[in-house]
Amino acid sequence: MSAGENIMNLRKRLKLTQRQVAAAVGVTDQTVSNWENEIYTPTLTPAQTLALCKVLQCSLEELVAAIANGQANSAT
Repeated sequence: MSAGENIMNLRKRLKLTQRQVAAAVGVTDQTVSNWENEIYTPTLTPAQTLALCKVLQCSLEELVAAIANGQANSAT
């Protein structure tokens, strides 16, 4: 599963909007949409990464693995 798919699945499971996730992380809702549609791979500060984990209720390991997997797939 790509980082975007993982973020979208976690967000939808919690019934959150892209705007709610964006507000928690400090980015725009368009940025969250771009992640989910795999236009961009998330590039976050440590504080934003922790905020994303908190709002999506996932571990740092789950999030980092998904982001790393997305970056590896875009390199091929």
